[in-house]
Amino acid sequence: MTLTLLGSIIFVGLGIWFLINPPKINNPIFGNPTVIFIAGLASIIFFGLVAITIIRKLSDKKAGLIISRQGIIDNSSGVSAGLVLWTDIEEIKVSQVMNQKFLMLIVKNPQDYLNKVTNPLKRKGMEMNYRSYGSPISISSNSLQTNFDDLYQLLTGKLKEYKS
Repeated sequence: MTLTLLGSIIFVGLGIWFLINPPKINNPIFGNPTVIFIAGLASIIFFGLVAITIIRKLSDKKAGLIISRQGIIDNSSGVSAGLVLWTDIEEIKVSQVMNQKFLMLIVKNPQDYLNKVTNPLKRKGMEMNYRSYGSPISISSNSLQTNFDDLYQLLTGKLKEYKS
């Protein structure tokens, strides 16, 4: 998370540089002042939001993941689902984007989890997960004090234990 925060801050800085003192490039597309302005603005907005989310997460004292007999309380990311009941989980799938692995909790009632979310940005993120990966609920080990393989083994083991 610290490296992602550092990268986000760098990209916000680059975006500010593009707005204040745009580079002179002899390329008809990438040298266009409008393209440079839009790239700078997009960089500031996107990576600024990423940085804010990470700063909030780093200062959050709540446990990232709580596992109980009832289910999983997910507080591991900006699009955390809260309580996910074992009875709702049908399957735990591994998905990967680039080199980033994450767990998709396939639930039998995904719309119920989407309906619980009141924050429009968080809801949009969960809807994108649902459309792209078949579930609005994803868990990454990046913000947790464990590695991906241990997290996967723990959650699949607990799913078997509590579903039976």
